[in-house]
Amino acid sequence: MEMILTFIEQNVDMIYFIALSIFVGVEVIGHVPAVLHTPLMSGANAIHGVVIVGAIHVMLNLNSDDYLLLILGFLAVLLGTLNVVGGFVVTDRMLEMFKKKN
Repeated sequence: MEMILTFIEQNVDMIYFIALSIFVGVEVIGHVPAVLHTPLMSGANAIHGVVIVGAIHVMLNLNSDDYLLLILGFLAVLLGTLNVVGGFVVTDRMLEMFKKKN
């Protein structure tokens, strides 16, 4: 428990920044009209592409015995990849709606 409190004390600015980012993100996304959600998702796909590359880069520079950070890095790569693939599937499906039918 003492390690957790020490971590929070050392990184309180980062915790505030993440919490504020979450609240601002929810407010911004909540006020976007439904018509604009697909372009917004394309931007999120690009951001998650950067997350994937960053997580892989961080994982390559970790000690091999730091299992917690390796698991978190793996989860970041996995969830970012799922989001990117899902976004491309939804975008492809949306583009199929605009093709002329025979």
